[in-house]
Amino acid sequence: MMKHVVLLTTDDGRAAFRERLESLEGGSPAVRLSDLFSSGGFQFRESPVGYESDFHCTEQPQWIVILKGCMEIMLQDGSTRQFMQGDYFFCADVLPAAATFDPKIHGHRSRQCGDEVLQTMFIRA
Repeated sequence: MMKHVVLLTTDDGRAAFRERLESLEGGSPAVRLSDLFSSGGFQFRESPVGYESDFHCTEQPQWIVILKGCMEIMLQDGSTRQFMQGDYFFCADVLPAAATFDPKIHGHRSRQCGDEVLQTMFIRA
């Protein structure tokens, strides 16, 4: 099993972190594989030292892989997680259907942390 973080929208419309176990049933004893996931393409992104976003929701669920630097995700409840080079997580905190975005309720903030440029890869689910 392989564990990863999921950033999702709860029933009350707020963002939350959860951990999910991924089964590695495929492959061979030497190389265990998960199921094959489809994707809608990927993008690279670079955020300069000092970058910080406002609260927002992701438009489309996506995997985020940290290639260089540190990314911190902050939720409305004040909880945070930092992701370093080699870390990854699934970002699925979309705005609930029929909701109007409220920056005091919905989404997360992200920021570059430390003294190194943040480089990430976004892989659309």
